[in-house]
Amino acid sequence: MPVPSGYRIRPFEPGDVPALQAITVETFAPVSIDKAIDDEFPGALPGSWADRKTQAIADDCRIEPTGVLVVVDAEGAVAGYVTSRTNPATRIGWIANLAVGRSHRRLGLGRALLEACKERLRARGMVIAKIETLEHNEIGRTLYPSLGFREIARQVHYIARLTDEAPQDGEGNDAC
Repeated sequence: MPVPSGYRIRPFEPGDVPALQAITVETFAPVSIDKAIDDEFPGALPGSWADRKTQAIADDCRIEPTGVLVVVDAEGAVAGYVTSRTNPATRIGWIANLAVGRSHRRLGLGRALLEACKERLRARGMVIAKIETLEHNEIGRTLYPSLGFREIARQVHYIARLTDEAPQDGEGNDAC
């Protein structure tokens, strides 16, 4: 699918991290396992779900920066992104995160990012691309199959609190 008019997809640049993290917080609240943990056990973990999720995005950008594609609008402002990692040994590419800013949704940007990411994975020698979503993520459950992804398994996430102690001040608050 072509990129919608007025937008372009480009490689990640280190200065993109804050914009990617802002889009992450805006996008992932309804579909974040970390947020579900915070909702179930308020205050049990240091920092917030947003701290943990934005750190994960910074990690994706650090671990495999060439696996991050960014869509920008005509002014060059970041509108969305996709992160991926490759495993040459297994030839499985993992699409870890996909997010589009609220004001840029329903234009086909997520679809264009996924198509570009699949092409990148193909070019890197991957044979399979995998992506995960939560059952209540209606967008993902509709979008991914429309792009050729097939459901192969379901996973249930369980959590148990292991201690009643509260996090210490400053613990785990090192998100970028």
